[in-house]
Amino acid sequence: MADETQIDGALIDPVSAQPNFHRTESKIAIAGHPIHAMLVAFPIALTMCTLGADGFYWWTGDAFWARAGLWASGTAFLFGLLAGVSGTVELLLVPGIRARAASWTHFVIAVMLLSILGANWGYRLTMGYEQAVLPIGVLLSAFAAGFAAVTGWHGGKLVFDYHIGTSSTGKG
Repeated sequence: MADETQIDGALIDPVSAQPNFHRTESKIAIAGHPIHAMLVAFPIALTMCTLGADGFYWWTGDAFWARAGLWASGTAFLFGLLAGVSGTVELLLVPGIRARAASWTHFVIAVMLLSILGANWGYRLTMGYEQAVLPIGVLLSAFAAGFAAVTGWHGGKLVFDYHIGTSSTGKG
């Protein structure tokens, strides 16, 4: 009996041999445009804005930047929740996405990012936006920026290397 992981003597990946492995089109889309891809830019940008606002507050001492950091961190968290829900639905509904380990890595790092964003916003709300910036707020913002970079890189890898969430026909 031949080994099932070989075809004509060549090794094959048993995960990629699964039916529907190459079915990676988005299920949650508007006119063919994946909602997760549309939403994810906001929490990433706002996470970086929070770090920038913290840096400007540290540099100038102007309360405007502390308030801007509060709003940016809260909006990043809320948009992150929306992007996370749409991404989770995609992960669970699309077999070709679910079968890839890289999808689960992206998911886990993104959930960790959401927890950091929530902690950052919650800390600013409870401590007062000016008192929360130095030093804990800056540290949380730096961690969030690092996690946003890593999860964004993983998400980009899913799109560009594995064509996750894209249309194979070029049509919506």
